[in-house]
Amino acid sequence: MKLSVPHTPEHVGWLCERVHRGGKVACAADMLSLASGRTLRGQLVKHGAELVEDDLPAMIWNDRPPLPRAPVYEHPIDYATRSRAEKLAHTRAAMRGAGATHHLVSALDEIAWVLNLRGSDVEYNPVFLAHLLIDAQGATLFVDAGKLDAALRQTLQNDGVHVAPYESIGDALRGLPQDAALLIAPAAISAAVAHAIPRHVALIEAPGPISAAKARKSEAELGHVREAMRRDGVALVRAARWIEESLEHGQRVTELDVDEKLRALRAQQPGFVSESFATIAGYQANAALPHYRAMPGSHSELEPHGMLLIDSGAQYLGGTTDVTRMWALGETTPEQRRDVTLVLKGVIALSRASFPRGTSGQQLDALARAPIWAAGVDYGHGTGHGVGYCLNVHEGPQSIRPPRSNANLEPLDVGMITSIEPGIYKPGRHGVRIENLAATVAAGDGEFGEFLAFETLTLCPIDTRLLDLPLLDASETAWLDAYHATVRERLLPLLDDPADRAWLEARCAPLAVAKAARRGARLAGRRGMP
Repeated sequence: MKLSVPHTPEHVGWLCERVHRGGKVACAADMLSLASGRTLRGQLVKHGAELVEDDLPAMIWNDRPPLPRAPVYEHPIDYATRSRAEKLAHTRAAMRGAGATHHLVSALDEIAWVLNLRGSDVEYNPVFLAHLLIDAQGATLFVDAGKLDAALRQTLQNDGVHVAPYESIGDALRGLPQDAALLIAPAAISAAVAHAIPRHVALIEAPGPISAAKARKSEAELGHVREAMRRDGVALVRAARWIEESLEHGQRVTELDVDEKLRALRAQQPGFVSESFATIAGYQANAALPHYRAMPGSHSELEPHGMLLIDSGAQYLGGTTDVTRMWALGETTPEQRRDVTLVLKGVIALSRASFPRGTSGQQLDALARAPIWAAGVDYGHGTGHGVGYCLNVHEGPQSIRPPRSNANLEPLDVGMITSIEPGIYKPGRHGVRIENLAATVAAGDGEFGEFLAFETLTLCPIDTRLLDLPLLDASETAWLDAYHATVRERLLPLLDDPADRAWLEARCAPLAVAKAARRGARLAGRRGMP
């Protein structure tokens, strides 16, 4: 079940309804955050049940694999743009402002960002297993020392970062001084680690300063992201052209082939690190499953008709990408073209929004849904998620989604990168999603204060063959033409193959040209011309 979706049961409520009075629910303390453990325990108590923090599977899991031991490496300063010492100093200043003497960080992306380190312990996310304890003078990184070479350990030591065994975090917390004031984010540390904090330590529970700093990309970081988008766009163009030409030549292409081709083309780009998530290549009805993934034993072969949805992304040293495009593989239905156009209208409506500083994603969500709602349709997922910088493709604290009770209304701020991805899903028929990444930028100020807007970062054509053009008004047509002009301008210099260049020119042609081409094709068909 997908969480936080209207009309869908939440797991804690579902569980409580099924536990009898006096019952016990077991869950390992290292599988629960401190916040979620408190919530689960509190709800169980209301139903006369008890939470027992026992790891039952571990008692019988005799062949459990060891923790990953992939190497940790430095994120080059040319891409990190700010030194480790500078980031730690900024964090300590925020700690002092909160009255904290120590700050415990367990969120892996926060540790990687503040220390300018990367790893590969978690598939698709360049992070590594660790804890970080920052104090007024230095910091201790709790990590398997075998992941760090001697040079990196010395570099960390020079910056006041000591290395200790990963499993010793509990001992370090138990050894905190009597006057310690520890800043923690209850949703970002495990209950098992929190239990090691002694009673004499004053707890300051609040969102950590690293999360907020990490989400607000600097102009230097955004410059690297823009270049990563160009490189990613080149791979996307080459992949789309390959799909089209393969089908035209009668070659067999499956959803798995699309995944493999995209991976290979991205790997050729400068600064490529890995994919940022498992590619979703969904043909026709498969695309109606928002998180579909083709597998060797279950996938479809592409045919020269209908639509293909590709949701994919990559990690580059200069940024993280996440893009979804719909591609026409041949003849499509009026319903398909209508749905693609409605989704594009939602993308455009949110992409060109201007809003006052302090506006949250929950307030903006309806802008993308309004054109879709107007047709009596909706979609059951959020409209946008934050995106990291050569880090997690899903990053907080910001998001764009419908309001829900007790949810924090996190304002969007300058430098935040967020996806814009409305959709329409019709099980058994087709699914549509179009996704761009956008940076929040300043849009000027005046009598009513400072306003913000979105800069679209993603560079990949939107297939106009899939549009019901009369549904677009003049302003939407102008937006799409301007976007395609930017895509053409940014990508064309990187394409050295004349066939790639010709493909891009055709896909980025102004809508007036596309309309004329369609009229010509219809007339040719009526006259029996080839």
